[in-house]
This record gives sequence, structure tokens and C-alpha cells, in this order.
Amino acid sequence: MEPDLAVLLTELVEKIGLLRRDLKQKGDLEKYEARFARIERKFSALAEKIAETDPEYAKALRTAFRMPVRSLAFRNADHLKNNQ
Repeated sequence: MEPDLAVLLTELVEKIGLLRRDLKQKGDLEKYEARFARIERKFSALAEKIAETDPEYAKALRTAFRMPVRSLAFRNADHLKNNQ
């Protein structure tokens, strides 16, 4: 996968994960539980397809979806390290 596309996809997945986390913290996730279940199924299928050619990137995407804050922290640390 092209690096620019990988970054954009990771950022999108992090945003979805952050939205899910925010809804859960506010107690509103129940209203959207079915929608998020469908999103998660589609995301899992995407991650499985990506894992066929790039297992490490698929793992990073899964982290971005399930633990978006952690994913952002690692990306920010990498960004800072690369810019020094």
C-alpha cells in the first residue's frame, strides 16, 4: 500500500475509534450500537484483506480502531522522532 494512502486510512480509522470511545464515555453508544457493529464487521473484513499482504499494517489498523489514543500517541512519537 502506498504510504500516503496508509496514513490517510489510519487517520480515518482512528477518528472512527475516537468517535466510538466518546460515545461510550457519554453513555450514548447504546443508541448506535447496531451501526457500530456493522462498521466493525466491515472494518474486520478490510483488516483481514490487508493482512494477506501486510500483516503489520493490518495490526496497526486494528490498534487504531480499538485503541485510537494509543495509536495516535505512537504516530505522534514517530513523527517527532522523524522531525528531529
